[in-house]
Amino acid sequence: MKRIHSLPDHLVNQIAAGEVVERPASALKEMLENSLDAGADKITVDLAQGGIKLIRVTDNGGGIVPDDLPLALDRHATSKIASLADLESVATLGFRGEGLASIASVSRLTLISRPHEEAHAHQIIAIDGALHPVEPAAHAPGTSVEVVDLYFNTPARRKFLKSENTEYAHCAATFERIALAHPQVEFLLRHNGKVVWRLPSQSLAERVGALLGKDFVDSALPLETTAGGLQLAGFVASPTYSKASRDAQYFYVNGRFVRDKTAQHALRQAYRDVLHHDRHPAYALFLNIDPAGVDVNVHPTKIEVRFRESQAIHQFLFHSVNKALAATTAGAAPAVALADNPAADSASATPSSGAQAPSGLFGGGAGSSRTPVQTFRYEQQSIPLNVAREAVGMYDAMFSGLREEERQADSRPAMPLPSPLPAATLAALPDSDDGIPPLGFALAQLHGVYILSQCQEGLIVVDMHAAHERIVYERLKTALESDSIPMQPLLLPVSFAADRMEAATVHEHGEEMKRLGVELAPLSPTQIAVRGVPVWLKDGNPVELARAVLKDVREFGLTQVLTERRNELLATMACHGAVRANRQLTLAEMNALLRDMEATERSGQCNHGRPTWSRLSMKDLDNLFMRGR
Repeated sequence: MKRIHSLPDHLVNQIAAGEVVERPASALKEMLENSLDAGADKITVDLAQGGIKLIRVTDNGGGIVPDDLPLALDRHATSKIASLADLESVATLGFRGEGLASIASVSRLTLISRPHEEAHAHQIIAIDGALHPVEPAAHAPGTSVEVVDLYFNTPARRKFLKSENTEYAHCAATFERIALAHPQVEFLLRHNGKVVWRLPSQSLAERVGALLGKDFVDSALPLETTAGGLQLAGFVASPTYSKASRDAQYFYVNGRFVRDKTAQHALRQAYRDVLHHDRHPAYALFLNIDPAGVDVNVHPTKIEVRFRESQAIHQFLFHSVNKALAATTAGAAPAVALADNPAADSASATPSSGAQAPSGLFGGGAGSSRTPVQTFRYEQQSIPLNVAREAVGMYDAMFSGLREEERQADSRPAMPLPSPLPAATLAALPDSDDGIPPLGFALAQLHGVYILSQCQEGLIVVDMHAAHERIVYERLKTALESDSIPMQPLLLPVSFAADRMEAATVHEHGEEMKRLGVELAPLSPTQIAVRGVPVWLKDGNPVELARAVLKDVREFGLTQVLTERRNELLATMACHGAVRANRQLTLAEMNALLRDMEATERSGQCNHGRPTWSRLSMKDLDNLFMRGR
């Protein structure tokens, strides 16, 4: 029978290394977190062969006194916590006291440090976990940790490492995640002697632009909310910037990059109405919370956390992001204008002070105040195009679907169009200096599918079905949240053949379904009459609409349809009621649709997440014809 015995420290360290040091990127993460905890504001990282051959992190932090150097490489020795109370409210990135010890057990490690008050530095070397004596060394104030030949003494583990390029990619991702959360710190990354990143101390907006790129910045919506001791700041990308993977999702809790299921679900739900199918949202969000409200001692890698009030966190994240996305309307200018910032185009950026975003970064959004417009009326300008007489027949043949009043528009004086929107809404709409609305004025309809509109910057192309679908959907949601959807009684009820289950559903839930704006009446065991439809869907197919409502009520029950599946049903109803392709619209109808888009939340995407409009600037059009070259 085998007896129980204690494992030697060297073997214990190697077991811990299997959890903490999964690959070179894991070791780099532990070393960078130590530098930040030491108060460094300048950190240099050197890698060789993807971090397999060399990882060196040098900082200008507080340093380590000579007597503490051996303890720094000992398991569960740390300066960051001293009691259970400290552990329950950890405010530092590292705290377990096993990172360096684990790394030292599977590499050749050299630790050099010099506190700022000391005249010179000291170093300690660990090879295969064995510590050499502390000895004097030359070093600037701060600390340097050098890891050479990772897993040299455990060939089985080294065999599972990937190629140099793959391991470097993981190291670079780790570097970027940490640099993103600490814009006040200057970072430098070199790989095989070549500078890859040179990030000066800068604002949060500049750091986001430098690391996540111009495309993300161009579509970024700033976010800054506070509630109940919780603070959330950062940027969420427009749904049109969605990705096929989760690679562009950066979520931080108290400066620590984490992957948390509660947060991921909340953010996914916030994008539910505007995200296309299996696409994933992109964001860089920073949550600040009382350290006592989150448990970071869940996993050795510290990438997982557990919130003590997970439901409150879920609601806070969902409502914050949902509100930011709802504030976007079609034609509105990007909320963050960093496209011309050099930080968004290169790894080098102009230094600026402050770790957080400047006070003006999150201003000017949907909630900012505007001077009310006293008198405002959109006016459709006449387009004086003279067509040769001999060409009239050809144009008539090509565009026979154009309505007579639009063909004669050139001969009529321009008349102001009545706006379908209330005056208060008009006053709040963004507009340019010359009074042109964001989506401009309609010019024509293309193939019965797209609306072409001239705006201040160039040409707007609108998918009229997708745009109208979003408008109707938002109106249905707002009406149902208030009480019930207004109904339009049909002058002549429409009947359709139904099975007995559908008829039974009408018998059972007919009165309650009126809240959805749908009035159904059974005529016989196999016939149902549609007597009323939602007022915004009066031009749709009443039979298709009735069947869609009955299908959901039968499958899920009316209670669930009005609560959990409400948005799904309303989206289906909106799709049935939206203007169809190939329907000819007058200029007045087109402009009314554009104005409604400008006043509707989330009108940049349809219910399925597809974009509803696109802009071609004059520069884009000039490039098509090589003007100015």
